[in-house]
Amino acid sequence: MKKVRLKWVKNRGLDHIIDRDTDIKAACLLKDAIGRSPTGAVPARSLAPLQKPLGLTVPVLRFLRRYPTLFRESPHPRFPSLPAFSLAPAALLLDRLERSALAASLPDATDRLARLLMMSRSRTLPLSSLLPLRYDLGLPLDFPSSLGPARPDLFHLCRRHHDGVPLLSLADWPDHLAVSTLQRRHQASLSDPSYRDFKKPPDSSSAPLAFPMRFPRGYGSMKKVKAWMEEFHRLPYVSPYEDASGIDPDSDLMEKRVVGVLHELLSLTVHKKTKRNYLRCLREELGLPHKFTRVFTRYPGIFYLSLKCKTTTVVLREGYEKGKLVENHPLARIRDKFYYVMRTGLLYRGKGMTQLVLEEDDVIGGKEKQMKEDVKLEEDDDDDVDGDHDDRGDEDECYELHASDEGSEADDD
Repeated sequence: MKKVRLKWVKNRGLDHIIDRDTDIKAACLLKDAIGRSPTGAVPARSLAPLQKPLGLTVPVLRFLRRYPTLFRESPHPRFPSLPAFSLAPAALLLDRLERSALAASLPDATDRLARLLMMSRSRTLPLSSLLPLRYDLGLPLDFPSSLGPARPDLFHLCRRHHDGVPLLSLADWPDHLAVSTLQRRHQASLSDPSYRDFKKPPDSSSAPLAFPMRFPRGYGSMKKVKAWMEEFHRLPYVSPYEDASGIDPDSDLMEKRVVGVLHELLSLTVHKKTKRNYLRCLREELGLPHKFTRVFTRYPGIFYLSLKCKTTTVVLREGYEKGKLVENHPLARIRDKFYYVMRTGLLYRGKGMTQLVLEEDDVIGGKEKQMKEDVKLEEDDDDDVDGDHDDRGDEDECYELHASDEGSEADDD
């Protein structure tokens, strides 16, 4: 297959989303770390080593002080000169909302985790590779110990014989889950066709499944790119849940299979994106090539590779439309409320004001007042940060294209 080498192009809209979501993720994980403390307060010095794992570009202490609406600072009980942090009432309320959303979406999260195990060669993955993906997959904090006993028909906890590494394995193969997102979307279009489906040729239903393409501005109109993508889509679609051991590793069909695996994995995430390092931990089990990063740069109509926040993040382009998630997961809505509280706390911190409204009820018997489990977080579309940038997720700053038959890309790994 004749290949066209496409140079990486910066997308300001998706970069802004990654920058925003990095702060949201850091706030949620710090909230969980503080909430696990028996005393309800954690010294700032204990949280300082989390800067790099959280992906923060500023020290953790500065980040905590930036959002007093979520994190309350107080002197350490034994060492008054050291600051300690506890959760503010808004954070406690949002934590309960998040736990409720996690409990409500637990069946969906169970299916996501099962599909990930089904894509692996041995149907088993180390917990050390799954834990970094917990937030992205929308799994509960204690998923290794809670999902196993709750679904013994699906999961099995064990240890590797030679080194004792804890593993999570698939106890049984659920046939109804062995259908990729692309296949489910194709089946839905056949049962409920849209106007665009009616415009397709009559024989298009028997054609191989095609990946949705959203090229950076300028790429989609290039004749060489069009010819390459048409040839790529004519190749048979190999489901990521099928055995690919009989496919030539250097063939174009294997490359399309790798694209399908990465497409399916990103489709399983809540925000349709994850860090490249998390994928690297799964490389061997998912059957990905050593230099799998070049797949993201070779197919910019499917993936976007971001270098924002001093890390490399992989985004599924079709997951976003005009700066918003196409499939708004319940957990994503709760995390948007985190961001609203963080943003309004920043805007009005100097005046000591906040947009968060907490309603309190008197508890009978002279007990302390307890907050209701509802918070008035009204979205202000005019003040939305996304409005400060171009809402068109497919629009990029610039583009540059190099065409060649055997273009050799630089090793991004």
